Amino acid sequence: MGDHEMMPHHGTAVSSSLTSAWNATGSMRRHRKMMVHNTLMHNTFFWGHKTEVLFQGWPGSSTGMYAVALTFVFSLAVLVEWFNHHFSAIKPGTNKAAAGFFQTGMYAVRSGLSYMVMLAVMSFNGGIFLAAVGGHAVGFALFGSRGKKSDGS
Repeated sequence: MGDHEMMPHHGTAVSSSLTSAWNATGSMRRHRKMMVHNTLMHNTFFWGHKTEVLFQGWPGSSTGMYAVALTFVFSLAVLVEWFNHHFSAIKPGTNKAAAGFFQTGMYAVRSGLSYMVMLAVMSFNGGIFLAAVGGHAVGFALFGSRGKKSDGS
């Protein structure tokens, strides 16, 4: 394949281009970028507010909407940590079948939220990555760290 090529992608054309750059050791490194639905998709981390996160066209090129996307991903990661540390205990005397269905439902919700954070990070945007890691760290500090739990002593 050449430096610029068209590849089929689920019924749409995907334009791919290869660019070359010198790395720190002086050797040539090739980067691949793809255009899908007229949107540039990165395969390496990049910085900037012009990106797509989770949904086509969102947040777009608006700096304000990018800030909303960062806040959303941060909040999702905090919520995942809350689910990780608050939905494991079932009250004594609860119907075991009902408790099992409830736990299964909460596990499905937690898994779905975790996958949304993962998909957001797959935008390869550095800010989104830092928001996800920061959200997990803050969520763990609030809900999961031993320093915040009372052990009854």
